[in-house]
Amino acid sequence: MIRIQRLTLIRGTKPLIEAADLTLNPGEKIGLVGANGSGKSSLFALLRNELHADAGEVDFPAAWRIAHVAQETPALDRSALDYAIDGDTTLRRLEAELAAAEAAHDGHRIGELHAALHDADAYTVKSRAEQLLTGLGFSNEQMNRAVASFSGGWRMRLNLAQALMCPSDLLLLDEPTNHLDLDAILWLEDWLKRYPGTLIVISHDRDFLDGVVNVVVHIDGRKLKRYGGNYSQFETQRAANLALSQAMFDKQQRERAHLQSFIDRFKAKATKAKQAQSRMKMLAKMEELAPIHAAASFSFEFGEPERAPNPLLVLDGVDAGYGDAPILRGLNLTLQGGQRIGLLGVNGAGKSTLIKTLVGDIPPLAGKITTGKGLAIGYFAQHQLEMLRHDESPLWHLGKLAPTTREQDLRNFLGGFNFAGDMATAPIAPLSGGEKARLALALIVWQRPNLLLLDEPTNHLDLETREALTVALAQFEGTLILVSHDRHLLRASTDEFMIVGDGGLRPFDGDLDDYRDWLFRKIGDRTTTDKAARSPEPDHAPRYATKDQKRQEAEARQKLSAQRKPIEARIHRLEALMDRHNARKAEIDARLADADLYAEAGKDELKQLLFEQASLTKELEQIEAEWMEQQEALEAITG
Repeated sequence: MIRIQRLTLIRGTKPLIEAADLTLNPGEKIGLVGANGSGKSSLFALLRNELHADAGEVDFPAAWRIAHVAQETPALDRSALDYAIDGDTTLRRLEAELAAAEAAHDGHRIGELHAALHDADAYTVKSRAEQLLTGLGFSNEQMNRAVASFSGGWRMRLNLAQALMCPSDLLLLDEPTNHLDLDAILWLEDWLKRYPGTLIVISHDRDFLDGVVNVVVHIDGRKLKRYGGNYSQFETQRAANLALSQAMFDKQQRERAHLQSFIDRFKAKATKAKQAQSRMKMLAKMEELAPIHAAASFSFEFGEPERAPNPLLVLDGVDAGYGDAPILRGLNLTLQGGQRIGLLGVNGAGKSTLIKTLVGDIPPLAGKITTGKGLAIGYFAQHQLEMLRHDESPLWHLGKLAPTTREQDLRNFLGGFNFAGDMATAPIAPLSGGEKARLALALIVWQRPNLLLLDEPTNHLDLETREALTVALAQFEGTLILVSHDRHLLRASTDEFMIVGDGGLRPFDGDLDDYRDWLFRKIGDRTTTDKAARSPEPDHAPRYATKDQKRQEAEARQKLSAQRKPIEARIHRLEALMDRHNARKAEIDARLADADLYAEAGKDELKQLLFEQASLTKELEQIEAEWMEQQEALEAITG
């Protein structure tokens, strides 16, 4: 048991935790959440005895073995497999003692150590390490490579493998999914479910937390508050608590109405595809959690694109790659208005290469890319943060995009992204990675794109900012292609999936649960000869389409688009009209609900307001009736 009593932690002059109490039971799997800078990593350092409490006590059994992920990886000549096995420090100590006993010809000690090695599962350690590394995405060839030959992200995977190899009673994981692709995250989630000790994990990946933890500890107001259940259950409990605050009520209602309006529109358009149904469920869940969205310190929305060509962009027989080395071959893709595609595939398969080719960062090595007139791309990738001018301010960056816009208007816009006051004019160099990512998002939103290409947009973002992005993308009315290991974001934002792999691009007929099942079957098919490239079973495999089939599908979509376009345009105008009428009606309702009106206003003003309220109500009924007719007509065409 871990018992925390009256704990106070101070870093510099900033109190992180004050007089906090908490009890954690053996075998529990705990998600530690809270805003960036709230003290999560400091609490980990305290548990590792690297930091001392300023007041209070932290007590847990002295005999507990603690495992955590090292933040540095030395450039060693040791193989990746040996480095992973090094995580079992007890085994390595016994091996060293055995070597010393053999050198001293101490037969009695040699016998004792062989028995101890047997108890430590020394004779299965290699196969256990191979299974760990396979799950984390290493091939057999990579397992035999020197640690020094790997990039930083892959070295962090090796450090994670070491932590998992270490027999432990308490496992501390700080953002373990940061350097993993979705496939490795799904494997890790499954491994942690079976971990027998006590787990405490810090993560911004809500689906990962949902799959692993059964307790959430929230650092809020410098206290440690315990919630039973996974992250979604924590959100529900917290939303119920927040909803009790009268000060939040109006903001919550506006947020609920905004999300509900979008959900209703989406339901009318949704197909019966499993992924679309999955997204509808996710949007409904988001609407239920509107109090949390309303309470968040940050929210934003994408402006409606001014216009969008259809199709927006066409790839015809495109080879994508660098120099003379194609990574992807023969790509055929037609992007239609309103498509929302999530790209799946392991790291290195070519997802980022595809995005860079679509945006024009790298030219196609073969084939043709055709862009529609009026295409406006919003592009987010991690390397773009490095391209920001660190000696310049947020206001300077936005001013470069809008040189003729009044400074006050730019400041107002940046304030909506939490760059207010002096922060808008100060150099961005000292900003955190999350703050720089927020600035990059602000620059994209300002441009009102009709096609969003997002490559891992949630890296560096805390949970609240991720949720703000999720809500904004769920309501984005343009076309979206998203690469992310954040399953919550993928579920809420996309309607269809495509897999990048084996040098190509193919549709995946299913949702993320289907993808997880397919992936585990694929991992299960691997043998020691590394059958990672084996094709999935035919019944469960993603479906391939021939070039002729793709052309026929594209022609069918074009014909359908021509029929849909005038109906969709009318629906769009009706929705804009409803929005304006609802906004005006809300103003009138609020005015009529104000008791001061009846003391201050004359009869003429009151009469005018009541007349306008009645007229708007009647007009809204007529508009909504026509909107329903148009939706039925659209559904009759699309089936």
